[in-house]
Amino acid sequence: MRLQIIGDPVLHSKSPAIHGAMLKALGLDIPYTPQVVRRGELPQYLAWARENGVTGFNATMPHKEDLLPLLDELDPAARTVGAVNTVCLREGKWVGFNTDGAGAVAALEGAGLNPAGLTVALLGAGGAAKAAALALSAAGAEQVFVCNRTPDRARALCARDPLGRLAPEGFDGETLRRCAARSRLLVNCTNLGMAGCPNQFEDFSFLDALPRGAAVFDAIYHPARTELLAQAEHRGLSTLNGLPMLVNQAVLALEHFLDRPLDRPAMAAVAAAALNQM
Repeated sequence: MRLQIIGDPVLHSKSPAIHGAMLKALGLDIPYTPQVVRRGELPQYLAWARENGVTGFNATMPHKEDLLPLLDELDPAARTVGAVNTVCLREGKWVGFNTDGAGAVAALEGAGLNPAGLTVALLGAGGAAKAAALALSAAGAEQVFVCNRTPDRARALCARDPLGRLAPEGFDGETLRRCAARSRLLVNCTNLGMAGCPNQFEDFSFLDALPRGAAVFDAIYHPARTELLAQAEHRGLSTLNGLPMLVNQAVLALEHFLDRPLDRPAMAAVAAAALNQM
């Protein structure tokens, strides 16, 4: 048995440390390593993985959506979201799962931010945004504004929500301020501010529109304190970075890899301790 995480870039990923610590705590000698796989190389990778004993892998950018047509089966969450982050080899078939959404909700709840009844401004419409938006809706968010530079992508994401709680919006400053003013929680699922990404928010004035007591959750975990979070803290807003989401989705992914339930709080504590030691 052999586990990996694939992406491009991926060598900076903290997933090997997290999964390595959890596997060690379970007394399992199973390697978990990063593997650079560039866009367009997925078919070759899947063939290589099958031949070299890889029984499961996590996927990060740019593969979460590109994997869909290449897999044999999808679980309901992955099918609804239209993206996968966890793939397992089951009885000779590649099966795709998505733990991002459940991981995001678990991270919020762990920080005392129950999405139920909240209005949320969510930035982005990519794989992580889809998972988070649909999970927030399923968790009882009253409404989620999906703000994206490409309107068609925002509309396509919102159309996936069977509960009808997602609303497509633009990404210009005026729209962000209007959506923020009506939200108790702002969630960033774009790569703006990520280490290695040359792009940043043009300005942060939309944070001024958030009501007192609102929270800002940035799904980015590298760096741990993005400029968005720094600006939010400067304005007295509660903040949460992407590390708890990373931990929680990893615990759920490991359950899929091992095909059995785990003590989630215990595994989350192990994973968090591993991150603190880095």
